[in-house]
Amino acid sequence: MANIASARKRIRQTAKRTARNTARKSRMRTFIKKVETAIAAGNQEEAREALRAAQPEIQRAAGKGVVHHNTASRKISRLSARIKAIATA
Repeated sequence: MANIASARKRIRQTAKRTARNTARKSRMRTFIKKVETAIAAGNQEEAREALRAAQPEIQRAAGKGVVHHNTASRKISRLSARIKAIATA
């Protein structure tokens, strides 16, 4: 356990930040799951709407440093490619 006041403060800050980041990551995953569910159902229009809602959430997570920018871009790109593939299938 930390004895120095500044170290105690850092522990409190880290706990808050970790909780916030966990919530952001979880929220992002939930939005992605909604898109994947629509893709699995084969409903392109619903999947497109879900991606439209998920995209800012994914980018927000990247902006806050929860996930890397390239990871966010890759997720969005792959989801949109899968949605486009529904039309041809």
